[in-house]
Amino acid sequence: MGTDKYVTELRAALAMGADRGILVKHDGPMDPVIVSDVLAKLFEREKPDLVILGKQSIDDDQNQVGQYLAEKLHLGQATFASKTESLESEAEQKKEPGLKLSADGKKLAVVREVDGGVETLEVTLPAIVTTDLRLNKPRFASLPGIMKAKKKEIKEVPVAELGVDVKPKVVIRKLSEPPKRKGGVKVADVAELYKRLHEEAKVV
Repeated sequence: MGTDKYVTELRAALAMGADRGILVKHDGPMDPVIVSDVLAKLFEREKPDLVILGKQSIDDDQNQVGQYLAEKLHLGQATFASKTESLESEAEQKKEPGLKLSADGKKLAVVREVDGGVETLEVTLPAIVTTDLRLNKPRFASLPGIMKAKKKEIKEVPVAELGVDVKPKVVIRKLSEPPKRKGGVKVADVAELYKRLHEEAKVV
């Protein structure tokens, strides 16, 4: 979602193996709830079995889009995915690791990070999965992949065509830095420390 300059990122994804790209044309900020509205409209058009999102963006760091999208579409979700597991046999899992579905192609096991460890969730497809940083490392695009990416389709969709109200729900009125901290003070010994805490800070 954005202006024409974001075609570069889409081409990079195509060079890594994606089949096609969609650029929702919009120039301006988008709240997480608006982004989820746009993705919901695209979901209705594309009918995917699985939606994979990053857990949060690197600008506002809000971690909301995946959850909003799952609620709007009434789909199951697995957040903070750090590993994907097969629902098939352990031997098959070792033979061909990676993103795996159940034998009938209707469920997905996702290992997610929680406070104090990890837990495994089983979601029925279609579903929404948000990924953690440690899920995988993107491969480098090969030269043949880069050449093929130039011919792959990138469909441009004006955001107005989706019928989504893009007016921000949250408006930043002001940004300011916190006051600078004062430098610390060195004391000669414990006696002086106690005196300063008692007489100046009045905490003891």
